[in-house]
Amino acid sequence: MLDFHGFWFCVLLFNFLALLFILNKLLFQPLASIFKEREKATTGALEEAKTMTAKKDEAVTKMNVELLAARNAAKAAYDALKEQGQAAQKETLSKAEAQAVALIEQAKKELQAEAEKARAALKADIEKFSEEIVTKLVRA
Repeated sequence: MLDFHGFWFCVLLFNFLALLFILNKLLFQPLASIFKEREKATTGALEEAKTMTAKKDEAVTKMNVELLAARNAAKAAYDALKEQGQAAQKETLSKAEAQAVALIEQAKKELQAEAEKARAALKADIEKFSEEIVTKLVRA
């Protein structure tokens, strides 16, 4: 059967405890510290990624707000310039129309004056022709 030998039990127990102490100092504690550092680095990286994502979202939102404000400002400036252009166009058209009306009135006056001159000249010519006709009829 099995015999229990106290001496060998003590030697094996001492050997086990010594090996456990040596492995703990040389292997288990360094591995545990490496695992803890790795977990800290991973957790830190995840937190940093979350922070950067939040900053990115905030920056994108801010950029969208600024972009919308810039679009609105550009649209307002465009509308103002468009209205100014239309006002200038209307003013130019009304000036051109007024000039055209003035030119037409001046042309009408000139035509009336020319017509009066032509009528006066024709009246003088008619009187001459009537005198000539009367003279020729009387002679005949």
